[in-house]
Amino acid sequence: MPFNVDGPVATVPVSALRAGGSPRQAGENLEHIRVLADIIVRRTDMRVVDGMHRLRAARLRGETQIAVRFFDGDDRDAFVFAVRTNVTHGLPLSLTDRKAAAERIVTSHPQWSDRMIAAVAGLSGATIARIRRAHPDTASDTRVGHDGKVRPVNSMERRRVARAILLAEPTLSLREVARRAGISPETARSVRRRLPNEPPPPPQNPAALVRQLRGDPTLRFSETGRTLLRLLEVRSVPPEKWAAMAANMPAHWRDAVARMAMESADAWRGFAEQLLTEPRSKAG
Repeated sequence: MPFNVDGPVATVPVSALRAGGSPRQAGENLEHIRVLADIIVRRTDMRVVDGMHRLRAARLRGETQIAVRFFDGDDRDAFVFAVRTNVTHGLPLSLTDRKAAAERIVTSHPQWSDRMIAAVAGLSGATIARIRRAHPDTASDTRVGHDGKVRPVNSMERRRVARAILLAEPTLSLREVARRAGISPETARSVRRRLPNEPPPPPQNPAALVRQLRGDPTLRFSETGRTLLRLLEVRSVPPEKWAAMAANMPAHWRDAVARMAMESADAWRGFAEQLLTEPRSKAG
């Protein structure tokens, strides 16, 4: 991330500065405004890269001059710099701001590795990977890491994930398979063509499966196994009970519970993909 802001401090008219693209979705925090100093400004157009609170504070104090450091870079790099500085110091960005910023960086800098974007946005590499899967059009065969080295993306691993998804949900659209696996729809089509020409296994009754699993001592006598069995008890609830719970959910909780349910579904999907792609030897 070669951002140049090492030049000397300059003094410029407050009136010459223009608002830049801040990653804060909720705007400025007036309480934070009163304790700030100089700002980072893009040299070419005097847009504020980092320091909208400080600029507002100067204006509130009636100042006509302000100390700045100049930044040289385009709009994309200016936004990345703003995100990084607001994650590492000052008034921290909210989780919502950081996720929105990461999504923007994934599309503006698709060649950057997940870890590199994660370090900028203050998120985990796994979170960046999930965000990237929602933008399959940004997929590339190589990624640039922190050290500046270009490395190939593990396309075989992504193909294995796509294969696992297709085996588990054979009627899923290629576009959705591509989104989940982080590949292009054409690659998903290629994976589907390589699948064996055999019908998918018939669905198994969830309650019956849980009873079979409960009888396995390797699950019953391990902490992770007991945790899985407790979670699967919920999964074995019959459809009519889910329908009854939905019908009786108070209106003011519907959106929040729906979001939690979708997050749980994503977690289960990720768990399923791990089971289907992880080498059998690891599981014993």
